[in-house]
Amino acid sequence: MTYVVTDNCIACKFTDCVEVCPVDCFYEGENMLVIHPDECIDCGVCEPECPADAIRPDTEPDMEKWVEFNRKYSEAWPVIITKKDQLPDAEALDGVEGKLETHFSEAPGEGG
Repeated sequence: MTYVVTDNCIACKFTDCVEVCPVDCFYEGENMLVIHPDECIDCGVCEPECPADAIRPDTEPDMEKWVEFNRKYSEAWPVIITKKDQLPDAEALDGVEGKLETHFSEAPGEGG
């Protein structure tokens, strides 16, 4: 089992989760984070830290696409271990539907 980041992180990018991860398995894109599914140890400490409720266990229904999504981008983006400010429109876009199609960027973040 692993945890994955889902589309509610897009355009929010709260980073509360990265500080509690004991294995540093979060990776930073321009406007979201992902978890490397092979590095995640299934400890679950990140899930309650996410203000956007964007971190889910892969055992929930329809999570297969998010496992592969997280794998793909964790292999392309830099690791992030330090909390940063959320994106400027994070609170306004929290919970907005369809952000994968309308707001997602494949560009890497800065990491750090």
